[in-house]
Amino acid sequence: MTERASLSQKISAIAESATLKVDAKAKALKAEGRPVISYAAGEPDFATPAHVVDAARAALDDPANFRYSPAAGLPALKKAIVDKTLRDSGLAVEPNQVVVTNGGKQAVYQAFQVILNPGDEVLLPSPYWTTYPEAIQLADGAPVAVFAGADQDYKVTVDQLEAARTEKTKALVFVSPSNPTGSVYTPEETERIARWALEHGVWILTDEIYQNLTYDGMRAVSIVEAVPEVAGQTILLNGVAKTYAMTGWRVGWMVGPAPAMKAAANLQSHLTSNVNNIAQHAAIAALTGPQDAAEEFREAFDRRRTLMVDELSKIDGVNVPVPKGAFYVYPDVRGLLGREWKGRRIETTLELADLILDEVEVAVVPGEAFGPSGYLRLSYALGDDQLLEGIRRLQALFA
Repeated sequence: MTERASLSQKISAIAESATLKVDAKAKALKAEGRPVISYAAGEPDFATPAHVVDAARAALDDPANFRYSPAAGLPALKKAIVDKTLRDSGLAVEPNQVVVTNGGKQAVYQAFQVILNPGDEVLLPSPYWTTYPEAIQLADGAPVAVFAGADQDYKVTVDQLEAARTEKTKALVFVSPSNPTGSVYTPEETERIARWALEHGVWILTDEIYQNLTYDGMRAVSIVEAVPEVAGQTILLNGVAKTYAMTGWRVGWMVGPAPAMKAAANLQSHLTSNVNNIAQHAAIAALTGPQDAAEEFREAFDRRRTLMVDELSKIDGVNVPVPKGAFYVYPDVRGLLGREWKGRRIETTLELADLILDEVEVAVVPGEAFGPSGYLRLSYALGDDQLLEGIRRLQALFA
């Protein structure tokens, strides 16, 4: 390939999604007939609620849905999002402060594109979801990781954020409940971080896609509810994928100050235009219809969470903080490193994840995908029998 015909350096530098890569490898092995159990994907194993599917089916009977619709979202869906934002995040907004996107990832991408200029720094609490640093860099920003380990329940402090802040700091990513750790900030912790951001004029991008999946009586208090004054410098990211088992429907959204959302809508008008109309009608049904199925999903996740934590904790060398939200556990497995397993010296969790897949056909995501080595992410969004069988294999491997 000639220099003139070479590919974009920016796009060539993007790393493949580590979680999707591991999940794809696991699915390929399954297709070969291998009995692989995968804890890799953050995808509920439940069917989308029937009333949601019925709404999509009914939408197919209306020819209006076969045409272009407003790039920023159907008015009825934006109204449903306005109501949800008030109900769950404690923030009153207008429809012009909402942009409906093709899944949560597009909302993340557009949020950084809207607020960042070249060289702006974004404080990124670590462990972090694998897409955040890539989306920041695609907007010519610089991710600045701020690590909090298992001893802190994977939650950063204001002191850590202040130590990382520079004159170039433009934004903070705040995620509670967290992917990959399942940690949930307390209302007091959330308020302290919000007031710090307010004091220093730092934008907040808060990913709330797991806000309805919390346990042990914990509630994920939105940062804009904790300190309402910070709403003028906050973009909320959300979607129907996790709560309603709708990952493949690709409906997310962003909520924020009207000027920022106008800019995001302008970008989207050129990038993708409107989200699929049928999927938008399904999302309306999810947000406004019965919530019984969503609660059943949450209760099942809670049961699986307890099972996974209890069983993983039986493995010597594995420390498992109890997650309070989402559907992941993030064990500290440094006690398994620097040792020989099945004739192989294992120094990193990349090597550990390969060993686990090779020896017992269990797919996990290594900590390097989310920050430092020494940790694994396991999703408990899979059937109870498979969940237990996979952990039994791990217990046997590390006995």
